Amino acid sequence: MKWQTKVTELLQINYPIIQGGLAYLAYSELAAAVSNAGALGQITAMSLSSPDALKEEIKKVREMTDRPFGVNFAIGMHGKGYEKMIEVAGEMDVPVVTITGGNPAPIFDILKDASCKKLVLVAAKRQAQKAEQLGADAVMVVGQEGGGHLGRDDVGTMVLVPQVVDSVSIPVIASGGIGDGRGWMAAHALGAEGIEMGTRFIATKECVHASLAYKQALIESEETDTTIIKRSIGAPARVIRNAFTNEILGVEQKTPTYEALKSYISGEANKKFIYDGDATKGFGWAGQVTGLIQDVPSVEELIQRMVVQAEKIRLKWGQ
Repeated sequence: MKWQTKVTELLQINYPIIQGGLAYLAYSELAAAVSNAGALGQITAMSLSSPDALKEEIKKVREMTDRPFGVNFAIGMHGKGYEKMIEVAGEMDVPVVTITGGNPAPIFDILKDASCKKLVLVAAKRQAQKAEQLGADAVMVVGQEGGGHLGRDDVGTMVLVPQVVDSVSIPVIASGGIGDGRGWMAAHALGAEGIEMGTRFIATKECVHASLAYKQALIESEETDTTIIKRSIGAPARVIRNAFTNEILGVEQKTPTYEALKSYISGEANKKFIYDGDATKGFGWAGQVTGLIQDVPSVEELIQRMVVQAEKIRLKWGQ
């Protein structure tokens, strides 16, 4: 079957599937594997140490694939200092740039002469409309089921995606709670032109930086085994529940300030779990899709499994 949508046309990929930015995890090995499998892989730029490090990672991806790929800029928690990284993406003619967690306008200004496609992650209809006004080529819409940082309104993917589809003219990509061919087809039924998956790609062989403990936790967890941290400081984010996240929630109840939480929610605390597997000193982002994760396949196996499942659904409903 053909899988041509506005997203496959826009990004020049075979399947309308995008791998999420995945802080500290989405590097060349995973990005290249996803792109080689016909979807869009991404590098996480802001987890790298410098513009030169980003250049090297982009070079590595290009050595491993000749397919389109993206670079994700999670700018919300990094404040100033991302401008040089953005300039690298423009200078190296990266095919796709995605922006999460902040105002995309300054990035669009830096990339105004670049040929890359620009996608923005949003969690509300008004954010999608603003992204379109600023010049986004597409928006990725994350519902409250998703892992990592979410919107403040607790609106699920099933409700949020069609609202955004009806409010913008650019392609909409659904994110949050999607981990197989059924979720993919459901997203199309809601009017989306493609999907983004984050958590599901962590539990793959090519996500080599994720600890075995992290991947095993995703397999063993049910959809009820995630929780929201940072809600008390206005930055809700979904994580897999463990001893350390319980400690974070305790701090939020007693002292709901950024200063009190700072050491608990740092990148270093994140890496303690996702790299070292220490559930007493660190945390890992995860969406409710953990309830659907049963194994750790290769990226190629995962995507082909999704394609087979999606094709059966299309045939069943006469698409």
